[in-house]
Amino acid sequence: MLRFTGAGPQVSAVSVKPAAQPVVAYLAGDSTVCDQPTAPYTGWGQMITTAVRPGAAIANYSDSGESSGSFLSNSALLPALLAKVRANDPVFIRFGHNDKQTSASAYRNNLTTMISRIRAKGGVPVLVAPPVRRLFDGNRLTNTALHVNGVGANLPAEGRAVGAAQRVPVIDLTVRSKALVESLGSSASAQLFLRSSVDGVTDNTHFSQYGATQRGGLLLQSIREQSLPLAAHLR
Repeated sequence: MLRFTGAGPQVSAVSVKPAAQPVVAYLAGDSTVCDQPTAPYTGWGQMITTAVRPGAAIANYSDSGESSGSFLSNSALLPALLAKVRANDPVFIRFGHNDKQTSASAYRNNLTTMISRIRAKGGVPVLVAPPVRRLFDGNRLTNTALHVNGVGANLPAEGRAVGAAQRVPVIDLTVRSKALVESLGSSASAQLFLRSSVDGVTDNTHFSQYGATQRGGLLLQSIREQSLPLAAHLR
């Protein structure tokens, strides 16, 4: 609304400038990343938005239950994301939790296909290794917690190999979250994970709001350290 006052109001000049389009960072992942509708169930993707300065935004296309293969084939997910991606927009690719029976070769192919399609749109792909589950054997996390899946594929290692082969940055949330969870131990690390309000049982995969905030912090720390495209837009 414009308001003019005085005996002889007048407009001396009008200047119009186009608004700068924001940098958009896209997230492609599963339930540990997506925007969860019911607290305290929280994905880390929804906890990093407050770290982004004006002029940039987070577009979270992650969805519960998605594997690397299903995300590729679902028209509402990767194709919808790609329709929005512009040159130099970063796209963070984070899969593994639901790739329980995905072979090593299929996992590599799925990630490579996503990378190729994102690059074809001018986007900047970034691989993110899956954060650990809370499954202990003594003081150490088990192979299952570290995402060695049911057919013996070490998914974080496969992702690192794809990153090296495709010259794509890798944020190793597996290693970073392993250090965090093991430092807390089996008991204290429960606070990072979702706990049922009914029976108090801890979900050893999904995150509490606190846990999602911690995982998001690890991601942001790595973005800054590697000077990834979003780094300049972080608070």
